[in-house]
Amino acid sequence: MIGMILCGGYGKRLKPYTQDIPKPLIEIKDDYTILDKQLYDMANSGIERVILLTGYLSDKIEEKYASSYRGMEIQYSVEDTPLGTLNAIKQGIALLKEPETVLLRNGDVVSDTNLKKMIKKYENSDFQAMMFVTKMRSPYGIVELGEEHIRSFKEKPLLEYYINGGIYILDTNIPFSNFEKGEIEKTVFPVLADTNQLGYYKEDTFWMSIDTTKDLEEIKKEYANRSDKPWGYEKELISTENFLTKEMYIKEGYTTSYHYHKDKDESIYMLEGSCYVQFEHTKEFFGRNDTMHIPRGVVHKIVATENSLMHSISKPFIDDIVRVEDYYPAR
Repeated sequence: MIGMILCGGYGKRLKPYTQDIPKPLIEIKDDYTILDKQLYDMANSGIERVILLTGYLSDKIEEKYASSYRGMEIQYSVEDTPLGTLNAIKQGIALLKEPETVLLRNGDVVSDTNLKKMIKKYENSDFQAMMFVTKMRSPYGIVELGEEHIRSFKEKPLLEYYINGGIYILDTNIPFSNFEKGEIEKTVFPVLADTNQLGYYKEDTFWMSIDTTKDLEEIKKEYANRSDKPWGYEKELISTENFLTKEMYIKEGYTTSYHYHKDKDESIYMLEGSCYVQFEHTKEFFGRNDTMHIPRGVVHKIVATENSLMHSISKPFIDDIVRVEDYYPAR
């Protein structure tokens, strides 16, 4: 499987940020761009080669990434005249020496989507294409009404509707040549849907499309105390002289490194999901509302059997981890 990322848009609604850089190179935290996040997740889901479908200010992207990203091969397909996402994809596919399945992403989406799980679902299906769908979040707070009075308010809730999440898996044998130009969502996908060849993968996880300056402000707030990991993310919640509390999110099917802590004991409280901790000779399962205590010096790894959210409480020796074995090409 090969990765492709649509990076050619002008990002007009994000000016002045996009005056001198393309949208995918906007930083969501210091020295960490939208495209960094997307490439990082692809590398840690098993993708070894990515074609960046560029256009506007393509030279800026090539200058930053050159021919590799953390061991993953990078190629470029430059669209000189923008003719829509379909044409950009067709140009990228033309670089392939033989038919390959493509994991395609929009270049303005920041998401914790479990790519390995999506790929597995596609490989076990008969669909020609698969789309990631996510629940729509209301752009406004909503009001719940009683018979004559307002009962309550909800701030921008998730609605019971799904939208296109901007991540796709495509069979390159799809007849893209039947269409000259336009957007893939308005050309190829409706035809595949009409013939029952467009599957979907849904997952309720963090997702944002960075379209406006307001979106950018929100994603920067999300990343103010967050660090992405090959298996998910960590957020620092409370840090004092005596204690450090972190939020950890581990995607289903992913695992931390096999590691130990030199200086701190750790207690993990499970909020959602289920995991097991693999020690040297034993395996212990824990689920929602369970607590696991891990003494310093004990070699272990945490394996998620579902998407899992937990709190880790320890003394504040932040950089005391020793990795005995790692499982990811990009860290």
